[in-house]
Amino acid sequence: MMPISRFTSIVLLATCLVHAEDMNAQRPESSNTQSLDFPAGGVLHMTNAIGEITVEGWDQPGMEITVIKSSKNVVDDKQKNRDKATYTKELDAMKVTAERKGDEVLVLTSYPKHEVFARPFFGRAYVDVEYRIKVPRAARVNIDQYSGETHIENISGEIRVNAVRGEITVREPDGQYSIQARSKFGAVTSDFTGTEKSRKLFGETFAASAQSTTPQKLFLTIGYGDILILKIH
Repeated sequence: MMPISRFTSIVLLATCLVHAEDMNAQRPESSNTQSLDFPAGGVLHMTNAIGEITVEGWDQPGMEITVIKSSKNVVDDKQKNRDKATYTKELDAMKVTAERKGDEVLVLTSYPKHEVFARPFFGRAYVDVEYRIKVPRAARVNIDQYSGETHIENISGEIRVNAVRGEITVREPDGQYSIQARSKFGAVTSDFTGTEKSRKLFGETFAASAQSTTPQKLFLTIGYGDILILKIH
């Protein structure tokens, strides 16, 4: 067996140290879970959302929302502890509030924005956000999202999602649906029967109608990104 050279040993050692450093690195984050009363047949209304949204229907009468905020910076424990005040300030500046107003539960996101010239490289905000939401299955959902992914599953009420860029995924049981979906720059994929059309240059539209007089209605629109409408098997 050929002996390992001193140079090779140094390279291997450096690689191991870098790997160990990566293992210890993390993104400073904070998490908060809130439970709210949800009006029967009410609406979950999200405005100015940014990040990853997961909305799941459940058999409970109320609503639960968990918001996870994480810094875009990857740091080790030493740096995290040294600059704790800075990262805490960044995370606190990203505010997500949830409150009931009439037949709606309004989830509002507000945050300081990057300068316009920096957004193509760093995104619109200094902090990433993940929303994990559970609502009654019969809830109606209305989401206005700037960027990120929206995942909706097992909701029997009307669903409306309007996103600037990212991805929209809706997963529902087999049934009767009225669907209007449009991507300006992207694709629309559906497990349900309907009419798919490609636009002249970019993007696709998809429409489906149902024989039922009271089908579930889906209205999905995205500027840059894909839409997936999938059956739960």
